[in-house]
Amino acid sequence: MKKISSFLICLLTVSAALTSCSLEEDTRGHIIENETYTSREALFLNTVATLYNYIGGRDEGQGLQGAIRGVYDLQTFGSDEAMIPLRGVDWFDGDLWQTMYKHSWNAGHELPKNAWIYLYKVITLCNHSLQTLKANKELAGDDYFTWQAEVRALRAMYYWYLLDLFGDVPLVIDYSISMNDVKRESSNSVFIFCENELRSVVHQLPDDNSAWEGDYYGRMTQSVAFFVLAKLMLGAEVYTGEARWEECIDYCEEIKGRGYSLAPMYSSNFFVYNQNSPENIFTIPMNKNLYLNQQQNIVRSIHYRHAAAWGYNGENGSCATLQTLKVYGWPDHTDQRFYDNFHAGKVVGPNGVVTDRTGAPLVYEPDKVQLDLSGSPYVETAGARMYKYEFDKNSTKGGYLVDNDIVLFRYADVLLMLAECKLRLGRGGQDEFNLVRNRVNAPERTLTLDNLLDERLMELCWEGWRRSDLIRFHRYKSLYDGPDAVDESDGHTTVFPIPADVIALNNKLKQNPGY
Repeated sequence: MKKISSFLICLLTVSAALTSCSLEEDTRGHIIENETYTSREALFLNTVATLYNYIGGRDEGQGLQGAIRGVYDLQTFGSDEAMIPLRGVDWFDGDLWQTMYKHSWNAGHELPKNAWIYLYKVITLCNHSLQTLKANKELAGDDYFTWQAEVRALRAMYYWYLLDLFGDVPLVIDYSISMNDVKRESSNSVFIFCENELRSVVHQLPDDNSAWEGDYYGRMTQSVAFFVLAKLMLGAEVYTGEARWEECIDYCEEIKGRGYSLAPMYSSNFFVYNQNSPENIFTIPMNKNLYLNQQQNIVRSIHYRHAAAWGYNGENGSCATLQTLKVYGWPDHTDQRFYDNFHAGKVVGPNGVVTDRTGAPLVYEPDKVQLDLSGSPYVETAGARMYKYEFDKNSTKGGYLVDNDIVLFRYADVLLMLAECKLRLGRGGQDEFNLVRNRVNAPERTLTLDNLLDERLMELCWEGWRRSDLIRFHRYKSLYDGPDAVDESDGHTTVFPIPADVIALNNKLKQNPGY
């Protein structure tokens, strides 16, 4: 049974005093906000601990990973890594997934809107927490600067996600600011803010392992902050026009010196009870008996019958693209990680071969996938399906509630960042590249930018990095080549549109070019 820290036990009891109310809500009997700050413990729980409720999610559009139709889906289905094809009458959803594949989204698209609202919601909560901590500085005592650092680092991380997805965005760091005063800042300004915030607070954060059980399990620590800084520097040329490869190396070295290592077995990072992995740096703690966080991505991918064999409720949707098959070398020269990341071929459950609706063996056909499978004999079986996380035989809620922590940041990515930056600077990088490949007994391969981009897909598939990688390598383009294909030559699809509903509320927020 997974043990949990005293911090997370306390987190379960955090009050909802800061939850916003609708105009129609009857607030009689609610706790007055000031009454929640009667002790140091209450102050901590309601300003710092409560923010971790939002890293994961269960409702659509919420969380960095786990729940659907939000940040993770933009990064994954907005790339060439995965798709949700139209399967007859299933998965049309108002053309939602087809537009993601085609890159034909617009300002009314649901996914960017969900991500925008979610990210700014958490930023607003961070601003409120910082204001509250400052007002109760004496109550916080010696912990004030540590707690403040933790909230500032979280806020900076969320701004990095906004920067990556939308480019120029409003930079709101004051909880009391009026909507009429909010305006967009350049991506360069947002980048500088994120960098300065993280650099200012990183050494005030605990130097503990966030992915291990203990008081800092699932929290912002020095290693997590250094990882975000490394990602900022890795994407600096995209965000600001100026490459910062050397500084990315420096931040990766900071992480490297903190005792992380590659797990001997690649798949073990995603096992049930995967806490205390030597490789994972930042995770969303999962515990089916304690937390509301859900892992909805496995359920969304696998066939109904496949899911039922494990006690899950399958939705038979997402799968690998043909481009992903090509990168993995499927079927003739397949990298072993393909089978760690995807179900393909005959499906076997805990009690033997799984059958389809006709009673025949269920077989996934990876290379039969296409955007519209209506009328195809492979309408239910086309596409290699998401594996990545080991099935939890004791899952509840149809497979949504599991005990595999969701991996956000891990050490293999640090090694690949080092390899990339050293290569770009003419300083080698082959050693770091080899470490990642040797772990899975992959054949020797020379480090080039093309091979590195492929390696990042094979190693980090389903982890939410592919879109950013393609943009950084100047390879970002839809796989769709039909007569109505979007002209992406101006690069406008490298950021998503500001949601139309948001612009309607504030005419100072101008739309991104091309939308």
